[in-house]
Amino acid sequence: MRDAVRSDKASKGDGPYSQGIVSGGFVFVSGQGPLDSVTGAVLGQTVEEQTEYTLQNIIHILEAAGCSMNDVVKVNVILSDLQNFAAFNEVYRRHFSEPMPARTCFGGQLDGILVEIDVIAKIPE
Repeated sequence: MRDAVRSDKASKGDGPYSQGIVSGGFVFVSGQGPLDSVTGAVLGQTVEEQTEYTLQNIIHILEAAGCSMNDVVKVNVILSDLQNFAAFNEVYRRHFSEPMPARTCFGGQLDGILVEIDVIAKIPE
């Protein structure tokens, strides 16, 4: 069984996908970027600003599923430029605590944004 998760506080996206799916005791959050929840406009000019907005979108979706960043077990990150890795990490580390989630980070082409992040969280029992 799988159920969609939706938050009006997070970006709605523009493709045929759910913001998140709950299945098997986990929440799978679709790739999020620094998009405004109302207008869909890209927020922030720097990777630090865009990372913060992206993580806020993720936080809202997790909250809609009854989770927090403390429940995240896996993170996938795409950076448009790997030169931004250190600056990205400065913002990222403020949102997680030990033990840090498992993570993959790679460079890729993104459409008008500097960062995209998806997460998997374990729903608290």
